[in-house]
Amino acid sequence: MLYTLSQLFDINLFSYISVRAGFAFLIAFVMTLFIMPKYLAWAISKKANQPISKYIPSHEGKRHTPTMGGAIFLLATLIAVFATMDLSNPYVWGGIITLLGFGLVGLKDDLGKVLSGDNLEGLTPRMKMGLLAIIAILVTTLIIYSGFSTEFYIPFYKKPLFDMGYGAVIFWVLVFLAATNAVNLTDGLDGLATVPSIIALFSLGIIVYVTGHAIFSSYLLIPNIKGVGEVMILAASLGGGLMGFLWYNSYPAEVFMGDTGSLAIGGLLAYLAILGKSEVLLILIGLIFVIETVSVILQVGSFKLRQKRIFRMAPIHHHFELKGWAENKIIVRFWMISFIANILALISFKFR
Repeated sequence: MLYTLSQLFDINLFSYISVRAGFAFLIAFVMTLFIMPKYLAWAISKKANQPISKYIPSHEGKRHTPTMGGAIFLLATLIAVFATMDLSNPYVWGGIITLLGFGLVGLKDDLGKVLSGDNLEGLTPRMKMGLLAIIAILVTTLIIYSGFSTEFYIPFYKKPLFDMGYGAVIFWVLVFLAATNAVNLTDGLDGLATVPSIIALFSLGIIVYVTGHAIFSSYLLIPNIKGVGEVMILAASLGGGLMGFLWYNSYPAEVFMGDTGSLAIGGLLAYLAILGKSEVLLILIGLIFVIETVSVILQVGSFKLRQKRIFRMAPIHHHFELKGWAENKIIVRFWMISFIANILALISFKFR
C-alpha cells in the first residue's frame, strides 16, 4: 500500500526502503500486540497447550501454556508486508512463500502434537524434512529463474570462489534445512529463540539492504544484486512481529511460538542469508542456534560411539538447567552471546 501510494501520488518519502521498513516493523509489532490476547483467550478455552516432554527438566508447570503463537506474529508480519512492500519484486514473493510454506508445515506439526497431547506426535521427522525441502526447492528455483546469481562467496574475500550453477539449489536447500532445525532446537526456554532471531533479522536485513544498494555495496566490496534490498522490509516486519510476541513470550512465558514460528523464522533467516551471499556468515549471525545444534550432534554421536554423554542433556540449554542455572539467567546470557556474535559479523564486512 505504501509503495503503491509512492508510485501513484509521487510521495517520495514512501519510496525509501528504510522508511517502509520502519513502518513495517511498527505495523507488525502493533498487530501482534493487538491480536495475541484474543488468540490466548481462544487457545486457553480450547486447551491448545504445549505438550512437554517427560525428559525435560523442571518444566511440568509449562504444560498448560498455549502454543502456536507463531501463527499470530506470522499473520502480523504478512499484514505489514502487504501494507508496505513492492509486490512486483520476485524476491519479495520468495520470502512470502518461505514464511507461509515453512509456517504451515510447522502448524501441521503443532496441531498433531496438541490434538494428541504428546510432544512426540505430529509429523514424522522424514515427512517434515521432505515438506521443508520441497518448499526450499521451490523458493530457490524461483530466485534462480528471476536471475539471482549462483556464485559462492565467503567472508573476508571480495570475489566469488566459484559459480555453483544449478548445484546451488542443493546447497541452498541444505542451508534452509539446517537453519530451520537449528532455530527449532533452540526454542526450548522462554524467549530463548525470540531475541537471537530478532538480532539475526536485524543483521541480515542490513546485509540484504547493502547488497541491493549500488553505492554501499561498492564501498564495502560486496556483490550488488538489484532488487534484493526490498526484502529488508520483510526482515523488519518479522522483527516487529517477534518484538510484539516477546511481550508475551518473555519469562515467564504466556505463550510459545511452536514449530509454526520456529520453522518460519529459520526459513526466513536462511533466505536472507542466501540473498545477501552470507550463507557462511550465517554461522556467526546465528551462533546460538549453531551451538544448540552442535550440542545435540555431539551428544548423539558420543552416545552412539562411546555410550557416554558429553552434556547432562542436549540441547545445551537443558545442560545448564541441570547444573542449577536459573532459567532467566541462561536466557539472558545466550542473548548476550548472540548480540556479540552479530556485532562481529557486521564488523567483518569491513575486512575484505
